[in-house]
Amino acid sequence: MIAIVGGLGAALSWAIATLASSRSSRMIGAPSVLAWVMIVGLVVSVIPAAIATPVDLRPEDAIELVLVGFAYTTGLLLAYIALTTGRVSLVAPVTATEGAVAALISVALGEPLGFATGLVLAIIATGVVLASYERAEDERRASQPDEASNRRSVLLAMGAAAAFSIGLVAAGRLGEAHVPPAWPVFTARVIGTLAIAAPLVLLGRLRISRRAAPLVLLSGVLEALGSGLYVVAAGDGVAAAAVLSSQFAAIAAVGAYLLFGERLQRVQVLGVVLIAAGVTILAAAQA
Repeated sequence: MIAIVGGLGAALSWAIATLASSRSSRMIGAPSVLAWVMIVGLVVSVIPAAIATPVDLRPEDAIELVLVGFAYTTGLLLAYIALTTGRVSLVAPVTATEGAVAALISVALGEPLGFATGLVLAIIATGVVLASYERAEDERRASQPDEASNRRSVLLAMGAAAAFSIGLVAAGRLGEAHVPPAWPVFTARVIGTLAIAAPLVLLGRLRISRRAAPLVLLSGVLEALGSGLYVVAAGDGVAAAAVLSSQFAAIAAVGAYLLFGERLQRVQVLGVVLIAAGVTILAAAQA
């Protein structure tokens, strides 16, 4: 039951954070949104990290902690840039392929690739191609900015998935070394604050507005909360937690349809469905 509740809680947290970020990124820009999300997340995660059972870090563990931080920061930045013009219903499912990309990295590092896994990866790749496909229904529709930028947004989301996947691989190695899960969460936000927020503050370019403030606060809290819920859920059952938390993309897509009136062409809907199905199958198989 903990795995189910925690996995769904993580998916819901990340989905709402994605929806909020998609609006705030268009108000104040992706860098400022990421900076505030990191600052808020740092405040939220400092206590869990402080009370976690201490362990002696090996040099390679420290390197991987830093790698997780930079991968998470890069992934969020690319995702937020994609959300400034792209549709949530496209960006979120493509970003959710992070697990598939992590599997490819594992193969590159020497892990054997089974036929079933290879087939699922091919299905996911097909879904990404279809999701990014644009067929102009008429000249006016094709000229609209958000229509013209969908392919660029998908490419950015693919970059985000690649960055997140590196973090997943490094985090998995940290887990094998019994490093407390709260430490990678906290470290990522320390690095994000230093790499993104601090320069913006020094340059006087950290932006905020009355409308964007509650959105970035919500995103920062829910990003950290989702990570924490996933760790708790995975402790009770990795398979259920992985499958359920990966559904944040589907929840975000539905939310974008209901809240923002986003529409997809039929071929793109097919692509999103293939991505969701492939990510779910792969998550269950890899767990």
